[in-house]
Amino acid sequence: MTDHALGDDALSERNHSPDTHDRYDPRFAPTHPPLSAHEATVEAHRCLYCYDAPCIQACPTHIDIPTFIRKIATDNLRGSARTILEANFLGGTCARVCPVEELCEGACVLNAEDKPIAIGRLQRHAVDHVQQRGVPLFQPGPPTGRRVAVVGSGPAGLSVSAELAKLGHAVTLLEKRELGGGLSTYGIIVLREPVEVSLREVEAVRALGVTVETGHELTGKAGLDTLLSEYDAVFLGLGLGAVPAMGIPGEEHLIDGLQYIEDSKLHPERLPHSANVVVIGAGNTAIDAATIARRRGADVTMLYRRTEAEMTAYRHEYEFALSEGIGYRFLTQPVRVVSEDGKVKGVECVKMVLGVPDTGGRPTPRPLPGSEFVVPGDAVIKAIGQEKPALAHELGLDVSGGYIVVNPKMQTSLPRVYAGGDCVRVRGTASTVMAVQDGKYAAAAIHGQLLQHAESHPQEAAHG
Repeated sequence: MTDHALGDDALSERNHSPDTHDRYDPRFAPTHPPLSAHEATVEAHRCLYCYDAPCIQACPTHIDIPTFIRKIATDNLRGSARTILEANFLGGTCARVCPVEELCEGACVLNAEDKPIAIGRLQRHAVDHVQQRGVPLFQPGPPTGRRVAVVGSGPAGLSVSAELAKLGHAVTLLEKRELGGGLSTYGIIVLREPVEVSLREVEAVRALGVTVETGHELTGKAGLDTLLSEYDAVFLGLGLGAVPAMGIPGEEHLIDGLQYIEDSKLHPERLPHSANVVVIGAGNTAIDAATIARRRGADVTMLYRRTEAEMTAYRHEYEFALSEGIGYRFLTQPVRVVSEDGKVKGVECVKMVLGVPDTGGRPTPRPLPGSEFVVPGDAVIKAIGQEKPALAHELGLDVSGGYIVVNPKMQTSLPRVYAGGDCVRVRGTASTVMAVQDGKYAAAAIHGQLLQHAESHPQEAAHG
């Protein structure tokens, strides 16, 4: 997406935006700065306001995009934000992190003749307008007397909590970490989403009457049974686990990619000062980690055992990394971290060739004998995906391929227990916006279950 030239108003807005808080290194200012009021109006007037707009269909949460853009064009930012947040309560986060090139903007009819409407930046403009000012757009519904526990305050957990609160249910949101927001707070680099943005969304959920309890971790079946005895339904937004071990000599010297990203947001003083960084992996998280290292001044090389065609990262992310000056070595498999006197010197690798497709349809890489070589580096980051949610087995849930099994209503194999987000991956690839939609599906199903229970137990419902 091409940025507009910034005028004085836009520069002033950028300099005073929470996205460029003083505690952040200026090298990590947002990739796309906020639009000024004038820029947003001009961009909004480019929209054709299509009937049966393809951008709506391309949005997993089905935001009425032409309507919210038309409201920006008429200077109704509050109404625009309401249109967005009614469909996607995490509209501020999704405006920044959604792969709009693959979704709404990719479907824009203006792609054929011009450039697509900057839907993501317009969405951010409207949502930031109300959230930075603390403008309340929603109220909790009339109390139903029903209680729901939500485990995990990532995008799925926040989404289901907000939707249930708007329907009048009492929601308690349990988060094991110190801050709410899950991946948005801890796992998305500052260039895309500063901590302040995700924490605003946590506060927006609190404003709906949701009780947010941090430092509360679900560890096993006994804990789930306790929740089921105290609440009418439970939603699990467990996310995924840690970066798995590679099982290679010298692994103790590897830096966890997720931890590296988290430290870059919350504890930048902990990041190593490295001149030559090697990143193992080629997904979006690997690119994020590589970008941080590159912005900190390091030469960065990414290693991937397959080719560019098999990368799991979005194409636009790959091209972004190339524009940052990040190098790639494909068909390269690390086999050992090279160190001397406790200091990393590089990574020993072997060249790979591709063979028959695996169960996922991607060609299987196999090593080429005698092709060993060393990629020099003084820091090595592993970002090779995340482990499946091991807790699912301990909770007694049905699991398939490591993911929690749910039906189209996000119900698990246990009565009154629902799940969504990355731990289920039931709809499309894992992403923030898909997790938000999972939360919406689950909220509708839980609400229906609670209503059905109230109708079949009217005396119990009357006493709450």
